[in-house]
Amino acid sequence: MTRGLSIIIPANNEEAYLADCLQALMASEPADTPVQVLVVANACTDRTVPVAQAFEPSARRMGWHLQVLDLPEPGKLNALNVGDDKATGDMRLYLDADVRVSPPLVRQLVEVLSATPDARYASGSPRVSPAKSWVTRAYARFWQQLPFARSEAPGFGAFAVNAAGRARWGRFPDIISDDTYVRLLFAPHERVGVAAGYDWPMVEGFQRLVKVRRRQDEGVREIARQWPALMSNEGKSPPGGGQLLRLATADPAGFCVYAVVTLAVRSRRASAQWTRGR
Repeated sequence: MTRGLSIIIPANNEEAYLADCLQALMASEPADTPVQVLVVANACTDRTVPVAQAFEPSARRMGWHLQVLDLPEPGKLNALNVGDDKATGDMRLYLDADVRVSPPLVRQLVEVLSATPDARYASGSPRVSPAKSWVTRAYARFWQQLPFARSEAPGFGAFAVNAAGRARWGRFPDIISDDTYVRLLFAPHERVGVAAGYDWPMVEGFQRLVKVRRRQDEGVREIARQWPALMSNEGKSPPGGGQLLRLATADPAGFCVYAVVTLAVRSRRASAQWTRGR
């Protein structure tokens, strides 16, 4: 392992999103460290692999090294582990293939991760991409005001660790919520949010919102069952009645959609399988 940043992007049939993700990465400001980008395609049946390979010249012009791994086996967790096996940098950025980073994000993450030898977890300021459906727009508007979404470095879609931080765990376990698991390995004071943002898309439509919310909730329950001690690192409390009332008053339509999705999630038992939201 050498000094540098390895950006690991697991991708399963991400042809429609990956070009925007990589184009945004290639517009990054200089990070003053070697950068390796690993696109780990897994069981893809679309053009994910050639789309990623098309960005190899852009990466070379930046002085970065882009490598595309084409795995026959499906599974995000396996893709993350294979990416880690191939990573050369002592810092890691785990990036979803549908996320678009802002130009300063990579540089700012490198700066905060390099600033101390102590374990650090870092992420940017997430922005939910504009939605096409009114139900997702309303849900996202309300959801972004909740404590988790407004906490420092929530890390959904993009999170990074330095070498001491990566030593907190071995291989990614076969669980639903890898991002929650890693975030909870760090106490709140070890998590750092940088000012630079990134765009993260929320799934479209009521049924998909319910499906993904079920998976998210079950992912948290799974971690609580297997590693109960980690829950003390959550660092946030669920919104109380008074806070919900204030938020509902400020955005009644958003609250109604959020409440109906929550009721639908609780009405049926959640599936423990990882399912795509799109």
